[in-house]
Amino acid sequence: MEIKSVGVVGAGQMGNGIAHVMALAGYDVRLNDISQEALDKASALIRKNMDRQVSREAITAEERDAALDRIRTTLELSQVAKTDLVIEAATEREEVKHKIFEALVPELAENTILTSNTSSISITRLASRTDRPERFMGFHFMNPVPLMQLVELIRGIATDQETYEACLNVVETLGKTAASAEDFPAFIVNRILIPMINEACYTLYEGVGNVRSIDMAMKLGANHPMGPLELADFIGLDTCLAIMNVLHDGLADTKYRPCPLLTKYVEAGWLGRKTKRGFYDYRGDSPVPTR
Repeated sequence: MEIKSVGVVGAGQMGNGIAHVMALAGYDVRLNDISQEALDKASALIRKNMDRQVSREAITAEERDAALDRIRTTLELSQVAKTDLVIEAATEREEVKHKIFEALVPELAENTILTSNTSSISITRLASRTDRPERFMGFHFMNPVPLMQLVELIRGIATDQETYEACLNVVETLGKTAASAEDFPAFIVNRILIPMINEACYTLYEGVGNVRSIDMAMKLGANHPMGPLELADFIGLDTCLAIMNVLHDGLADTKYRPCPLLTKYVEAGWLGRKTKRGFYDYRGDSPVPTR
């Protein structure tokens, strides 16, 4: 099952990064979104990030130009459906993902592999709403995609070996490393990471420490490159909350109860870096703790 073309649904933070690495690896890419503005923004960001790679001599100018030529943007899902591999990278809401796959299915080529970049939602359940559960799996990139080396590959209950091996080959072509995960809530990385972030939120909520002291404690005391609250802002507090809710609902264990403070920040629209406010305020020259 040779993959030459890749369709990416969603041109946001994850989607544009996936398009970036796929094009550099030699795949023809169709990048889709419902908004032309989002597509234009993604194209500009991909060029900016590749320019940075050229300046650091990570790639050549010729490699950048060839990769950019391989990326075509489209508002039409039907254009994405004609590729060999489709990676859905829309918002982390299950009903949105179901609608995307339902729209894609009638347009798909017979052998197209469907995948989702979901960070927590059941692959088996997503696959069950398509016409090809055996050719459906989780393809979870880490953020930022061009820099992070890991990709989680998650097989649903019906995923066949040929599909898994085809996706594994793509990961290796990208120069990244695959971690195979079973289809349980939040898989491996977020099953461990997001509850740690949630516990940091409880530590703040209960007044054990303030934002700065909690982050400093984990950076200097546990040698983490980013503090958990700083990392939550980077990921997006809405995404963190969504994953905690998936864990809480899927595993029915009170240890996964989302922190009320995390919920409150999301209700306020303070989602982190993307809204300029979260556990830090990013509207000035340097981030300032909000608590």
